[in-house]
Amino acid sequence: MVKKPLFLIFLGMGALVLAAPGLEAQNLPPRLERGIELYGRGQWRDAAAELRRAQADAMTPNDQGEALYWIALAELSAGEYEAVISDLDELLRVNPLGRRAAEVPYEKGRALFYLGGYDPAIILLSGYASRAADPARKAQAMYWVGECLFALGRLDDAHDIFSRIIDEFPQSVKYEAASYRISLINQKKVEDELLSLLQWSHEESLKTVEDYQRRERSYDQAIIAYQKRIADMLRDTRLEDLETANSEYQRQIAELRAALERTVPGTPPEDRMTRLLGLKVRARELEQALSGELDGTAGGESR
Repeated sequence: MVKKPLFLIFLGMGALVLAAPGLEAQNLPPRLERGIELYGRGQWRDAAAELRRAQADAMTPNDQGEALYWIALAELSAGEYEAVISDLDELLRVNPLGRRAAEVPYEKGRALFYLGGYDPAIILLSGYASRAADPARKAQAMYWVGECLFALGRLDDAHDIFSRIIDEFPQSVKYEAASYRISLINQKKVEDELLSLLQWSHEESLKTVEDYQRRERSYDQAIIAYQKRIADMLRDTRLEDLETANSEYQRQIAELRAALERTVPGTPPEDRMTRLLGLKVRARELEQALSGELDGTAGGESR
């Protein structure tokens, strides 16, 4: 932030003092004039102290109201905003019809702005702007209404107010400040749009990832189901083959038994023995084959 030279700040304050409403040539008590002079120099606390003494010495409600008005301005510059509101309320109490009473809503609205009371500040400042006969004061009040709206995040309304100041009051001291605020609002809108776009893109990315993961889980489950079905089909086919082979072995064993039973008793012992041994070997082979089939099926299921 560029810092302004001190002499410009004091020059601005001097201009504010000279331009203050109701500060035309008037006979003010010396202490009151001294306090206003200290305020114009930027010595706000010294000014407030001197003006307090002027308030205590005031002989008329007008002088007392004048002292309270400048005290409030000094406190506003010093950042003592709650004290500003208190002294302005006191001004209305002691001199409600005085020349400074009409300025109370403007200064009180500014103090409320700095305290964060934007809504009541808007009410006071808007009412002041609608009644102000001086275009300069009207523009200044409108500017602070715009600042309140900006602080509340009501950017479109604030933009309208600042645009009115630029269009209707091009000579206002708030012209540059209003232009700057419009630039900030436009930039903020662009940032909000970009942020919204990024948020939407992020949400869409999350949805895409979640959809991919969901589909991947679905595919995995389908593959597992297919593998189980294939295993079941293979097992069923193996069992069917085994049952067929078992039936065949059982048939051959039955034939061997029948052959044994048909062995003729009158056959020579050597031929009968040879035949019995051959049938026994064949039965052993069938038994081993059946056992091997059973072992193979059991081993396949264990895998």
